[in-house]
Amino acid sequence: MSVIVLEDVWAAYRSRGRVTPILNGVSFVFPARRSIALLGRNGAGKSSLLRLISGAMQPDRGRIRRSGRVSWPVGFSGGFHNDLTGAQNVRFVARTYGVDPRALVAFVQSFSELGAHMHLPYRGYSSGMRARLGFVTSMGVPFDTYLVDEVTSVGDAAFRARSEAMLRDRLAAASAIIVSHSLDHLARLCTAGVVIDGGQLTWHGDVASAIDHHRAVMGLVPARRQSA
Repeated sequence: MSVIVLEDVWAAYRSRGRVTPILNGVSFVFPARRSIALLGRNGAGKSSLLRLISGAMQPDRGRIRRSGRVSWPVGFSGGFHNDLTGAQNVRFVARTYGVDPRALVAFVQSFSELGAHMHLPYRGYSSGMRARLGFVTSMGVPFDTYLVDEVTSVGDAAFRARSEAMLRDRLAAASAIIVSHSLDHLARLCTAGVVIDGGQLTWHGDVASAIDHHRAVMGLVPARRQSA
């Protein structure tokens, strides 16, 4: 069981001298065994929040407590080494998380459809290939909470369908926090939602309610009223 607790967390993203607030004194609980859609306008801090939860990014103030095994943000490629091949990176992940390296490499090679690229340096991968490698590698590790950032939109329709089916299978026994620009995708996969806006988080126990809140923030018509 994995519960993620934010305690008075302050965080901001800094780039080229510009400071963009992400969280302003937020205390919040992401409950266990829920598939949670994370919604917000572009630049609201969705990807940064996933990095904070994973530990890849540290808050400026406050504390984030994690119980259970939490994945890296799938779709964030910073954990892979450019000079290693795909297979070597997968073996490194396997050793880090106590998974059989041979079994994980075989699983990733079979599902990702990367073919010979598995044995070429990661630095030569396209963005789509990187996303495939990261997603399938994470699916091969038994995490209690999966952090997913847009990755199941990668590839052709058949690969996207297989990826969504695999993620759904994992979510039968795990939690997830999922970012996607596809509201239909979130509605299919998630049972609850969180809207990030103005440095604050709002919980919705029903994903449809979260999507309506997000549409209101964006100035859009709520989904259930579109056919009227």
